Amino acid sequence: MLTPHGGVLQDLIERDVSIKGELLKEAATLKSINLTDRQLCDLELILNGGFSPLTGFLTQKDYDSVVSEMRLADGTVWTIPITLDLNEETASSLQPKERIVLRDPRDGASLAILTVADVYKPNKQVEAKKVFRGDPEHPAVRYLYDTAGDFYVGGSLQAIHLPKHYDYTELRKTPAQLRSEFLYRHWEKVVAFQTRNPMHRAHRELTVRAAKDKLANLLIHPVVGLTKPGDIDHHTRVKVYQEIIKKYPNGMAKLSLLPLAMRMAGDREAVWHSIIRKNYGATHFIVGRDHAGPGSNSQGVPFYGPYDAQDLVEKFASELEIQLVPFRMKEIERWY
Repeated sequence: MLTPHGGVLQDLIERDVSIKGELLKEAATLKSINLTDRQLCDLELILNGGFSPLTGFLTQKDYDSVVSEMRLADGTVWTIPITLDLNEETASSLQPKERIVLRDPRDGASLAILTVADVYKPNKQVEAKKVFRGDPEHPAVRYLYDTAGDFYVGGSLQAIHLPKHYDYTELRKTPAQLRSEFLYRHWEKVVAFQTRNPMHRAHRELTVRAAKDKLANLLIHPVVGLTKPGDIDHHTRVKVYQEIIKKYPNGMAKLSLLPLAMRMAGDREAVWHSIIRKNYGATHFIVGRDHAGPGSNSQGVPFYGPYDAQDLVEKFASELEIQLVPFRMKEIERWY
């Protein structure tokens, strides 16, 4: 099994379990922020170690480096800015070293305490161009301009507990849980498969072939956080996954759900997905045609080239360590 990205699985829930009571008491005295749906997904993956080596939301130094260089300020490969965006009124009320509690907007539960490192105004035009290639029709660019706050707050987190889920709880495994299960099952090599769409017979055939080629087991790891507007809801998709997993050879595959908020960032997102799956214990990652791309704009122009994602993952291969499993079959429709 590969070492987590950055060398250590940053499981903040486990790290802070001994001070959870103290944090809860402190949280009752602090200024609070109700998270957006995307921030909630991001927070969950920071707290459970899925975003290792991150231990908080990006400071301006890390943010600028990720946007321009696809690396954190310390040089570690990281391609998507994970930011806590706020409106001007809220952001202007915060000071460096101040501690604020981050709350689940659904029930008001205290999830974590953020120690503010800095508050900064990003250049959204640069972020849109560098991270998402700038097309105003790209869903992430639209989100950036129409939904995201104009200020970002960076800082480190202390964990209280993960957001609660009331559906498919038995399928929502953390990185530590999956890693432990792979060790228990003696799964030395694991091929991870990303999808945001329903799976069908062709996907089963492709994933089985990939596992057999690598003499590995399979992690079917669909996204159940935010995806592309208009995508099929996750409840419908999970029912499909639960049925198709029964069609795999006995003992070959494991289904687990990933609470990721996708950005549909094509090549950068493919590298990000690779890092996340490495943190979850995978040794190989399938990247197909137009991986994590949102298709084409209203003029019919693709946002990304069909194999841009594979090329960028290959560029960082030695640093990512997780092995790319490329699919270049044009007759198979996009599933990611």
